Amino acid sequence: MSNSNNASAVPDSNSALTRAVSKVKSHVLPLFVIMFILNYIDRVNIGFVRTHMEHDLGIGAAAYGLGAGLFFIGYALFEVPSNMLLQRVGARIWLTRIMFTWGIVATMMAFIQNETHFYILRFLLGVAEAGFFPGVIYYFTRWLPGVERGKAIAIFLSGSAIASLISGPLSGALLQIEGFGFHGWQWMFAIEGLASVFIGFFVWFWLDSKPHDAKWLTREEQDALVGAIDQEQREREVLTSVKPTIGKLLKDRQILLFCALYFCIQLTIYAATFWLPSIIKKMGELSDVQVGFFNSIPWLISIIAMYAFASLSGKFKFQQAWVATALLIAAAGMFLSTTGGPIFAFVAICFAAIGFKSASSLFWPIPQGYLDARIAAAVIALINSIGNLGGFVAPTTFGFLEQTTGSIQGGLYGLAGTSVLAAILVFFAKTSPTPSAQVTTPNSAPTGATVSKSH
Repeated sequence: MSNSNNASAVPDSNSALTRAVSKVKSHVLPLFVIMFILNYIDRVNIGFVRTHMEHDLGIGAAAYGLGAGLFFIGYALFEVPSNMLLQRVGARIWLTRIMFTWGIVATMMAFIQNETHFYILRFLLGVAEAGFFPGVIYYFTRWLPGVERGKAIAIFLSGSAIASLISGPLSGALLQIEGFGFHGWQWMFAIEGLASVFIGFFVWFWLDSKPHDAKWLTREEQDALVGAIDQEQREREVLTSVKPTIGKLLKDRQILLFCALYFCIQLTIYAATFWLPSIIKKMGELSDVQVGFFNSIPWLISIIAMYAFASLSGKFKFQQAWVATALLIAAAGMFLSTTGGPIFAFVAICFAAIGFKSASSLFWPIPQGYLDARIAAAVIALINSIGNLGGFVAPTTFGFLEQTTGSIQGGLYGLAGTSVLAAILVFFAKTSPTPSAQVTTPNSAPTGATVSKSH
């Protein structure tokens, strides 16, 4: 670190820190990516069984949309409390609990018999999953220096893109299973849910809550890692004499803006996630497996786009402009999807996916650069929970529109409009605190990067 008081110790410390960071990434990142893949699949797999549940259980478009959205109500209500409990009891215990309980609820989806069961279990699934995403983000703040944290988060976020890519073929294949009195959609829920339960047991034996608990790090590496992270926090704290509080932060216009921006992004993502299989089915007489493979195409394109945007934004640093560009691509794709038949709509949504998935990954460095590390975990949880309410609004609205008008065209226009609005608003978002904010407000230090890094 540039502020080190013991220059002679820097080479050894840096060497130990480099080794420690490399070990942390190789030890926890693959597991977190797998967890995120299972998390995302259990959250969105109902999109592939909508017609099956309608046929077997009589769950129509409006009920399907409401049930899909109720997940996010439970998720939003318990996101911040869950993240606070994680900090109290430790990541190992709490992340294991989260994964184990969401796996059980996801498995129970195989036994629903009516709309009421569907509503209850979707809500409980949201409650069970609450805290996972911000919990992992918080875990990175305690295990990785700021310069490495952004890279780790980008790899972690790739889990949702990978899940979107494989969920279609996987769910389509599982839907072919019949036997022991269970339909294919029941086998799908049971197998995908039990996979999460199994990995939950593995999490308990693999994760550690603190660097000094990690037996796979040497004492020198543990000390170097903790020292570097603590030094970054001390450097942040000198920028403000006021200890941040959640109450004051809730009045911060920037944080409210972050919540609104993420809400707009998630609105489009979950509208596409829950309704894309239905759009694909209208393209022709396709089997569940074929629908699954077609469903993977937009997400495969989005993975390539995410990495391309990340590379470009790293070279040409103006994060707000990159987010705005991605949002405008999403808006154009959603608008174009209303102008042709089902095949053209599918192609347009493939184009839109380039934008809305890239916007999601490009967004997070902005609030991370603005927030003080002392409250970053809780505020990230707040942004994530409010933003994910887009997952309630989008499918609920689309289900209502389809049931009452026979078309989701109005919803697609709305998504295009909100993406354009978000593209304008993002230019009012700050990636670092202003000098005056450092003196007068509590939220005055970046957490997503080291203090010396310019934004």
